[in-house]
Amino acid sequence: MRRLEQEIEQITASHGCALYGYADLQGLTSGELDRFHRGISFVFQMEPWVMDQLAQGPTDAYSVLYGQVNLRIDAMAAEVVRTLDRAGHQAWALPSSTRSDPVNIRGDFQHKTAATRAGLGWVGKNCQLLTKPWGPWVRLGTVLTDAPFEPAAPIEKSLCGKCTKCIEACPAKALKGGIWRPGVERDTMLDAWACDRYKKTHFHKFHGGHNCGICTQACPMGQKVLRK
Repeated sequence: MRRLEQEIEQITASHGCALYGYADLQGLTSGELDRFHRGISFVFQMEPWVMDQLAQGPTDAYSVLYGQVNLRIDAMAAEVVRTLDRAGHQAWALPSSTRSDPVNIRGDFQHKTAATRAGLGWVGKNCQLLTKPWGPWVRLGTVLTDAPFEPAAPIEKSLCGKCTKCIEACPAKALKGGIWRPGVERDTMLDAWACDRYKKTHFHKFHGGHNCGICTQACPMGQKVLRK
């Protein structure tokens, strides 16, 4: 597997992905995805100056960056899938930003789950992945595979502590203050419908109401990037 890992390392580097890891997803996939017991999780840093402008909601600069980074993620993930396929492994790239279940506001598999299982971060009180280098000022990609990569140690505890900056900032009052742990229900942390309604009502011109970023901007783990 070492040669395959080196190929994936080269692919991530060529696409500007500075943080990625391998996840054990045994028992976490189901249905058509049940054949995949490993995940490769990718983290792309977003431009700090763009993220810092989101205190009142999305901007044109963020909307452009969001689209560009999603394209980069999807292109890199497709290249990883082709590499795994050539090596005789099954693989599937989870779309960077697609709701396969718009009624329940869910995708086929959570990028955040793969990322926490790959040891790349934890789920904050804003219901987003928080990484130590950049907080939630990131976008995620995931490739599911049956290749037997050695997985990283998962992160299974929130490091948000007593911080409530994101909860206080949310104009939709959608964040409930629940503490993440593996297996916790989303409804404990987030009213997804309140969040979605607010975005579609106030920010519809930004990717059809899929963008906000107010709670993301408020996170001190992201803000510290500006001080580096």
